[in-house]
Amino acid sequence: MSNKSSKVKNELINGTAQNGMLITAGSDALFKKISILIEQNRRKIYAHASGETVMLFWEIGRHINFEILENKRADYGKQIVVSLSRQLAEKYGRSFEEKNLRRMMQFAEQFFDREIIVSLSRQLSWSHFLALIPLKSNEAKMFYAHEAIKGLLGVRDLRKIISRKAYERKEIADTQLTADSKIPPGTFRDPYLFDVLGIKDEYLEADLEEAILRELEKFILEFGKGFAFVERQKRMIIDGNDHRLDLLLYNRYLRRLVVVELKLGEFDIAYSAQMKLYLKWLNRYERQEYEKEPIGIILCAGGNHREKIELLEMDKDGIMVAEYWTTMPPKKDFEQKIQTILAETRERMAQRNLLLIGEADEADSK
Repeated sequence: MSNKSSKVKNELINGTAQNGMLITAGSDALFKKISILIEQNRRKIYAHASGETVMLFWEIGRHINFEILENKRADYGKQIVVSLSRQLAEKYGRSFEEKNLRRMMQFAEQFFDREIIVSLSRQLSWSHFLALIPLKSNEAKMFYAHEAIKGLLGVRDLRKIISRKAYERKEIADTQLTADSKIPPGTFRDPYLFDVLGIKDEYLEADLEEAILRELEKFILEFGKGFAFVERQKRMIIDGNDHRLDLLLYNRYLRRLVVVELKLGEFDIAYSAQMKLYLKWLNRYERQEYEKEPIGIILCAGGNHREKIELLEMDKDGIMVAEYWTTMPPKKDFEQKIQTILAETRERMAQRNLLLIGEADEADSK
């Protein structure tokens, strides 16, 4: 074979190989793009189907409730649900058994606003709503629904934050807030549950800080969505002296620095002055132009502080105090403790409001 023929042959072979490589690379790239499209649309199709299911169950519950209400007879209501469930289950399967129909009825009764359901059903599944139905108050239902949406929580994680009383603990913390508070409602909780840190019965503040850093993700999740770790033992020089705050966080939703001070015992009034100093320093030297004023929380191991906190009204300076528990009590004891704390704080808040009303009436009469 001549040199010229050999050269042409090699060029053809090389060209074919290069084309093959280009085709393979192009195919791989196209495969990735199309795979992404398929996955995205699968999620959309699932979300759409899930939303349609939620709306269907809501409509079914609404129709049954209306039928029973129209007839105004309890015995008729029981009989119609039993009879209807048999017919539906026989034709459409176990999803329409009696217990499920009763859940749909509860669902339609508790979530009576169609517009709210239309909005929530785009992001929450029927299983999410089944976790919300047993909750007693509408406020709690909506709080957990929005927490699930904000945090992209699956049903398991939603049930977990419900079992850990996130709403009640937020409500307890919010009772500290006054009309002039610098702390937005819903920012903090009280008490905080640090059982996830694995702390032993006896520990020092340094041990607690080490445990927090070791389990930083779990610690921040206990604070809620939007918090991020910034620094430990933040150094501040004031009048030539070193001062160090325990933990500095940032909340991207609030656009604020958040100081966390850890104390082993009960709340001491001196902690308030210390925190106020830290917040003033951060506001002057660390706050960026686009950020709001820093806020802080003092976490105490002891819980005999709630009346003092309400009297001091530290929230006006952007300071809140909360208790923390390093061990989780048994479920029954935990629920009882939270309910007791909540009832006591509500009572004190009601007394405070009555006192304010009385002072206002007295001022008007003069």
